[in-house]
Amino acid sequence: MARISPLMIAPPLIFAAFAALAYVGMFRDDPQGLPSTRIGQPAPGITSDTLGDYPGVTADMLTRGEVTRVNFWASWCPPCRAEHPRLLQMQAEGMTIIGVNFKDQAKDALSYLDDDGNPFAGVAFDPKGRTAIDWGVTAPPETFIVSGEGVVLFRYAGPLVGSDYEQRFLPALKAAQAE
Repeated sequence: MARISPLMIAPPLIFAAFAALAYVGMFRDDPQGLPSTRIGQPAPGITSDTLGDYPGVTADMLTRGEVTRVNFWASWCPPCRAEHPRLLQMQAEGMTIIGVNFKDQAKDALSYLDDDGNPFAGVAFDPKGRTAIDWGVTAPPETFIVSGEGVVLFRYAGPLVGSDYEQRFLPALKAAQAE
């Protein structure tokens, strides 16, 4: 009788396991959403390193009694560029946005803000991504809504554009501002 090698059985078993995970993932409540362990927790610190002559981020910026947005971005990120006009609009409407530039070159980030405008009340420079790790950022852009007491209320992964922005981010922002 011929013996079946375990190496012949492994690929179909691995494929079946991945297929089962994908099938289960399709039926989650929000298959696009990534859970954040920061929701309901005090906001982690933000690096005090600044980007050029732009104002930096101070520890009290997240606890001033007003809802704040913390936006993680990079100059090399096309979705960050797509959301930039929305950030400028939010700033023009009086919203406070803190920008954290991460895993970027300072000269590229400075050129980006100089050319396209700076929507941020403070800009932190995080070239190694340590602040992003503390916040649980997976990829830019990501925006967090932080209460006036410094508690993370909401995490939005992706650019602030389109119907997803209108259906998920804006209601969370309005709820945070109503508290």
